Amino acid sequence: MSRFLRVSCLFVLISFTAFGQITKYRVYFGKTRAQPQQLVLRQWQQNRQTRYLLVNPETLKTSVSSLSANDIQTLPWSQLTQTFQKAPYVRALQAEQQRDQHLQDAGLERTDTTERGFSLTIDLCPSTKPLTRSVFEQLIRAFEPEEKPIPITITITGLWMEKHQDDLAYLKDLVSRGELVITWVNHSYHHRFNPRLPLPVNFLLEANTNIDDEVLLNEQAMLQNGLVPSIFFRFPGLVSDKAVFDKILAFGLLPIGSDAWLAKNQQPKQGSLVLIHANGNEPLGITDFINLIRQKSAAIENKTWLLYDLPTSLSKEDR
Repeated sequence: MSRFLRVSCLFVLISFTAFGQITKYRVYFGKTRAQPQQLVLRQWQQNRQTRYLLVNPETLKTSVSSLSANDIQTLPWSQLTQTFQKAPYVRALQAEQQRDQHLQDAGLERTDTTERGFSLTIDLCPSTKPLTRSVFEQLIRAFEPEEKPIPITITITGLWMEKHQDDLAYLKDLVSRGELVITWVNHSYHHRFNPRLPLPVNFLLEANTNIDDEVLLNEQAMLQNGLVPSIFFRFPGLVSDKAVFDKILAFGLLPIGSDAWLAKNQQPKQGSLVLIHANGNEPLGITDFINLIRQKSAAIENKTWLLYDLPTSLSKEDR
């Protein structure tokens, strides 16, 4: 393990003591015995308790719970997916297996095409620049009181969390005040990028990238910061290959792409996963989004153009 990675691991473990140090973090599959049954995806130790990351297979919502060993039935992944094969979560995983062939933008790009609006996804890649808070202020002005709290999806990296504790506190405050409801998505810990390398050997495809660390260290950083990881994952740069894509599926995660990256002049359609960056590095995409919601102000007021919660949209699409 490199010195840089050792330092990063240490930071994850000791920086956010308010939530208690996480140890023995691991992939762990099973189901809860109590009804409604939840699928178990992770297990760890924190504050002298055994904790689990759970997903409701019908709603695709995740939660953290402290359960006893008697409350959990350990199952191999193959048996777990067979048991819940009709649930929207497992059906979504099966659909994702057909999307693993593309180098760029593999994964879910669009949900329910009958929706009168889209799901907004905001990437927070590593950056030295502050959070673009204006986009959240504009969202609140545009969509309230028609939608409150406003559902958005934020894909987040460990290195961004390290450098932007004040900005993260700002986002969490918007949630606590009931302004936003955020689906937190794993976007890898380091989000490695080398501008000199071609895409097939860049981002998570760069040599010597440890996918386990990129996924699991970031989940731990999210938990240490009081965020509940969702069952979604976004590839850095939207770049993957079949091997990496299938590895993400093996974690029980659903890769998401986008069919409407605004900075690339891709216009949203009904059910689109719209992509913007609020890490200070994409002013064009932010401007385009602000102009878009201004243009749609009458439709927003009439509730004919809305923002949708990503897990809810995907679970509804599968019914």
